[in-house]
Amino acid sequence: MKKFRVALVGLGTVGSGVYKILTHKAGLVKRRAGIAVELAAACDQDRRAFRRLTVPKKQTVLQYKKLLADSQIDCIVELIGGKGVARTLILDALKKGKDVVTANKALLAEHGDELFAAAKKYGRQIYFEASVGGGIPIIKTLRESLVGNRITSIFSIINGTANYILSKMTAEKMGFHDALRLAQEKGYAEADPTFDVEGTDSAHKIAIMAQLAFEKRFSLKDIPCNGISRIQPCDIAFADEVGYVIKLLAIAKQTKEGVEVRVQPTLLHKDHILANVHGSFNAVHVHGDETGDMLLYGRGAGSRPTASAVVSDIVDLAKETHSAVPRLPYPLFEPIAPKKLINIKSRYYLRFSAIDKPGVLATIATALGRESISISDVMQRERQAGKVVPVVVLTHEAHEKDLWHAIRRIDRFATIKEKTQVLRIEE
Repeated sequence: MKKFRVALVGLGTVGSGVYKILTHKAGLVKRRAGIAVELAAACDQDRRAFRRLTVPKKQTVLQYKKLLADSQIDCIVELIGGKGVARTLILDALKKGKDVVTANKALLAEHGDELFAAAKKYGRQIYFEASVGGGIPIIKTLRESLVGNRITSIFSIINGTANYILSKMTAEKMGFHDALRLAQEKGYAEADPTFDVEGTDSAHKIAIMAQLAFEKRFSLKDIPCNGISRIQPCDIAFADEVGYVIKLLAIAKQTKEGVEVRVQPTLLHKDHILANVHGSFNAVHVHGDETGDMLLYGRGAGSRPTASAVVSDIVDLAKETHSAVPRLPYPLFEPIAPKKLINIKSRYYLRFSAIDKPGVLATIATALGRESISISDVMQRERQAGKVVPVVVLTHEAHEKDLWHAIRRIDRFATIKEKTQVLRIEE
């Protein structure tokens, strides 16, 4: 039987999962793939990783450059993360004539054009299913399954940490910091959770998905990104009262004026399919002009789901290596700026921290009206004369530019004591 020899670089959470599949399920993979995927070497600078996984001494390597010199190795699996050493490793591997599998979303989102150009130059491939959504096969779906579709929109809950926190805040009426602390105790959040809760992780992932869906390259600096750290229990409660839940959405959609790409906490109606994605689960909702609506749902991170996606890429590369069928074209796309956030139209949830006194609501409504922003609903449940209370306004569809003209004016009122909370509503 034909062989495909793989070197695994990085034996952390995901790397350990890949090692276990390739060693404990080698027979299953070989039977289903029709090719013997052979783990030629495992590389890590920490010797404890080898002991933890009981890696045979003949497979252990401390420096990845040794692997690049081995002409018998077909594929390098990069699972070390980061954008420094990982970038150098991938470029060197391609130059040496080796294919690459990676789960490195940040590297692909920020340096993907350079890496894919190098792959094309040296006649190699980079596979990256595990970079988005863990075990959810969204990359293969966009590149292969929906090849006959024009994608019109992607709405995704693509960060399990943020979704777990919002789920706890909703179900158990927790504050943000209490829910974050629980997520850290459960292992869903890092000690420094900024990357997840402020939306950066989601931005990396939607950048990759949007490139494949719309065949354009979007720079991270052009993608508006807001996280969930300012969401308060009262926002959850007010949203619930009018039939909505709050989710951190990564959105890419085609409009007449261009492609919108953004990451923002968003109000979704409770009937929306994504409103019912709870806990640490991820989901990607794709609309194609031929297929209509599709939902991919599952564990978006963790050793086993992500390792499963890595092994899937390894097997695909192994099959391509021993096939006469031409390889998939490289995702080299023309750079383009997404539609500016200031130009979008949306409905909005606005929470003002206002002094409870006569006339305050009227001044807010007047300021919104001056910008042609129509109010659909108003909520004020607390009455404390002379004290600061939340006043919530839901708007009809309005231009973002007009909304912010009004908000900047309102936030300067003496009766408004905190920065206004602005959340978008997606129907």
